[in-house]
Amino acid sequence: MHLIDWLLIACPLLLVFAVGFMTQRHMKSVAHFVSGGRLGGRYLLAVARGEMQAGAVVFVAAWEVFARAGFVPHWWGCMAAPVGVALAVSGFVIYRFRETRCMTLAEFFERRYSHRFRLFTGVLGFLAGILNFGIIPAIGARFVVYFLQIPPELHFGTWSLPTYVPLMGLFLCISLTLTLTGGLITLMVTDCLEGIISQLFYLLIIGGVFFVIGWAHMEPVISGRPAGFSLINPFDAWKVQDINLWYALMSMMLNVYGVMAWQNASAYNSAAASPHESLMGGILGRWRESGKAVVVVLLAAAAISFLQNPDFSAAAAPAHAALAQIENAQLRTQMEVPVALSYLLPIGIKGALCAILIMGIFGGDSTHLHSWGGILAQDVILPLLKKAPSPKNHIRLLRGCSTFVAVFAFVFGIIFTQTEFIVMWWSITTAIYVGGAGAAIIGGLYWKKGTAAGAWTALLIGVVCSGGGIILSKTIPNFPLNGVQVSFFTTLLAVTGYVGVSLLTCRPPHDIAAMLHRESPSTPLRARLTWARLVGFNENFSRSDRWITGTFFGWNVMWFSVFLIGTTWNVIAPWPNHVWSAYWHVVGVGVPIGLCIITGIWFTWGGLHDIRALFKALKSYEVDNSDNGRVARPPSVATGAPDVIAPAPLVLSDPNLRS
Repeated sequence: MHLIDWLLIACPLLLVFAVGFMTQRHMKSVAHFVSGGRLGGRYLLAVARGEMQAGAVVFVAAWEVFARAGFVPHWWGCMAAPVGVALAVSGFVIYRFRETRCMTLAEFFERRYSHRFRLFTGVLGFLAGILNFGIIPAIGARFVVYFLQIPPELHFGTWSLPTYVPLMGLFLCISLTLTLTGGLITLMVTDCLEGIISQLFYLLIIGGVFFVIGWAHMEPVISGRPAGFSLINPFDAWKVQDINLWYALMSMMLNVYGVMAWQNASAYNSAAASPHESLMGGILGRWRESGKAVVVVLLAAAAISFLQNPDFSAAAAPAHAALAQIENAQLRTQMEVPVALSYLLPIGIKGALCAILIMGIFGGDSTHLHSWGGILAQDVILPLLKKAPSPKNHIRLLRGCSTFVAVFAFVFGIIFTQTEFIVMWWSITTAIYVGGAGAAIIGGLYWKKGTAAGAWTALLIGVVCSGGGIILSKTIPNFPLNGVQVSFFTTLLAVTGYVGVSLLTCRPPHDIAAMLHRESPSTPLRARLTWARLVGFNENFSRSDRWITGTFFGWNVMWFSVFLIGTTWNVIAPWPNHVWSAYWHVVGVGVPIGLCIITGIWFTWGGLHDIRALFKALKSYEVDNSDNGRVARPPSVATGAPDVIAPAPLVLSDPNLRS
């Protein structure tokens, strides 16, 4: 690491920390801490929420997948383009949830189903979440150790300590400090700034990678795999296990089913200034991720080529030696790309990448701490209290719960040994909760016949099947199902249980319109079936919104068409490897680089604009201490009468809410 590298790391972090501490004076209520006062603009939400996907663990997980399957998952992923468009432009689940004005998902469960169901989902979601999060700080710290070539162990006489342990503790302390200062207000601003800086550094990294190792060096390595294990030809990769066509199909279904169910960024679901801003933030976030993906691909391809191309055998020898010293096979696989990059990247580029991933560690860890700590406080402890705490004590409770999550993650990261791909662990731990919660969410928001009994059935199926999958995978050698497959079959069983039991137990249908604070019934189907409605336009869309959404729609339809044509062509007359190589050179590298440049300029302007608008709105914010996520329980509950739950409070500072 050169002085320039350290400056590229230190300067952005100092700027982010300074702005973060400045925001704490604006945090004046529980709604500020939990939901940022519901004042988030679309660009602020898109960039800040996307920063969770820029941490070291996310990059390492993506590099694991690329090293195993290359570009192949990108091809099969094109099948999901129409699905992604439909989810984004319709605001599926997210739009309706924002209309409920609930702070957390479990609060919605209480209003839709019952108080006991809220408690159970709060506990279950929290436990699944901290298990899922538990591996993240450790992997991030290990990445920094191997990327910066720090000795993996610290020796104190006859006693030794893995270096990642104190480093993990340091990162968690910094992330926790950001979380505790101003809650989501601080996190939205700091994560957005981190995302803006990262977008500019992406461009620097792209240029640096091609300066050191060009496509001519990458192409022989990524196209030279044995038959059946191709990294570029989807129709010659059938022998690749886990990351294959079935993985893509199951992941597509799970992504639809689990929209908003997983609560690692739960606060952003209620942070938008209006349902429409939430919808547009989701669409813009997808544009931003499309540009960022090229950095992950380029770095992985460059690292693999550096290790395997004979032209770099002398330069790569120290990297091979460093990898050989890692005894744990799974850890060696995870650290293959980081170690290679630490010896490959030149001065400045190494510092820029390290800055991106460290900022991503802080952004991702702090958001997880805020989310899981908030769920523990809001959905487990708060419903058990007979009397609502004062705003000051409520915020203390939230801070204490976030601290508990940080301590748990630190201890879990020390004692847990990972034996599988990161994405597989995430899939199976997510399914513990999402396996049943997805049915309860979608059914609760869209189906008037959904009942509490059906929701309980779905959730219990999710717990039993996913928890059983974890136990069996750890106790049975060569367990035949991976994490994604366990999640998929769990979901099918949970949906069946929800629908079947709801039909058997439904008496009066639920009033969906009242729950969504709508004064009139939905628009008739005939009025909805127009081209504008197909794309997702409604009366809330401005001209620029229509351009953004329409372009997004057309872009995804185009790539889906390319997928259909290419698949048909290869079934009739398969493309040779040099054609696939040229295709990925353009589609997998060239086009995303163009997107990265455009989104870098676009979202820098938009993010700074929304940060300024947030501070302006905070100055005139009217504090409502009753807006704290607690559902008012009437006296009828104590007497055993049916629940009559008071409606969510109307936030006076939210003028954009529509009936």
